[in-house]
Amino acid sequence: MTLPPTDFDVIDQSVPLAPDDAVHALRRQRPKIVDATQGSYTAMFAPSVAGVTVAERLAVALHACQVSGSAPLAAHYRERLLAEGASAATLAAADDTTGTTTAPDARLAALLDFTRKLTHKPIEGGQQAVQALQAVGLAPSAIVAVGQLIAFLSYQIRLHAGLRALVAAGPAPETTAAPRAPAPVGQSLPNPLRIHGFTNEVLDWRPWVEPLRLEDATPEQLAALEAMNPTAKDQAYFRLLAHQPEMLLQRSIAFNAIMFAPGGMPRAERELGATVESRLNGCVYCASVHAQRFEQLAKRNDVIAQLFEDPASAGTTEREQCIVRLSAVLGLAPAELDAHHVHAARAVGLTDAETLDLVHAVALFAWANRLMLNLGEPIHLDGTLAEKGRL
Repeated sequence: MTLPPTDFDVIDQSVPLAPDDAVHALRRQRPKIVDATQGSYTAMFAPSVAGVTVAERLAVALHACQVSGSAPLAAHYRERLLAEGASAATLAAADDTTGTTTAPDARLAALLDFTRKLTHKPIEGGQQAVQALQAVGLAPSAIVAVGQLIAFLSYQIRLHAGLRALVAAGPAPETTAAPRAPAPVGQSLPNPLRIHGFTNEVLDWRPWVEPLRLEDATPEQLAALEAMNPTAKDQAYFRLLAHQPEMLLQRSIAFNAIMFAPGGMPRAERELGATVESRLNGCVYCASVHAQRFEQLAKRNDVIAQLFEDPASAGTTEREQCIVRLSAVLGLAPAELDAHHVHAARAVGLTDAETLDLVHAVALFAWANRLMLNLGEPIHLDGTLAEKGRL
């Protein structure tokens, strides 16, 4: 197998971004995100991941990029798959976006079908899709590896699209930066919100795949859980992801750097972008968590109610409306994001650094939603199944 050199950065190479580019420098304003993105890529394709071969993972990656219309990333994964010695039949099946090309074996067919569902419309994955992977011999740790990979690719594709749009937009006009307008006061509507199956209530989540048992955990798995937060060991979701500790650790670093780093886009607006992505993907659990966080930060929930009701018209100001629109395009059709969307963001006062923060937040929840939607289901605190979000 031919591995990229240690100083190779997939995003920089595929956009492409050279060290003297303005967007390259802009990206380095969040160095932890750069490192965790590349660290996640390395973890996803590590030869040490058991139960699913590197060639199978590269076929999944190529297929996800083709389904998403990300030609530069598809070219990268095709090159790696060829270097891995993949057959012509494997390449043809991974390249096919229609699902009509016969895969060389039932196992690859199941992997590509799972990839297509999670990539195109993750709400259509579900427990039966997981059972199809179990039927071709994938153990829980391998299912988590595949789920993490497809979810990470959804993040990588959207980050790539956002950076390409920033490059296409060219340098921002050199104007004296005006003070940011005060955040809208808005209003808080009666709680809880329950609209089209979405809610801002506290929910729980139960897995369809057996989580890690703490008594069986390796030191690496325990360390990854401890790096999350003090309660991660008590949560089925994190114990499930701990089947692949390095993937979990790198994702945790990226999550914290994207959602909590100081400066740039206000945290409430990052939470709004996360909620838009979750609403459009039908992820009731993620939408509830990040609706709550937006409300805590912004002290209002009117835009959350608008978003749950109709994402196409949500937003209490031009800036919010732009944030929702850009998030929606990036989330649903990343290949369609272009310079026009960056210019529109600039017109309502977003700096390019703020736009990239938004791109990161939306891309991150393309990742998070696909894990939540396809490895388990949301439940109320009394254990009853939560209503399914209606798109």
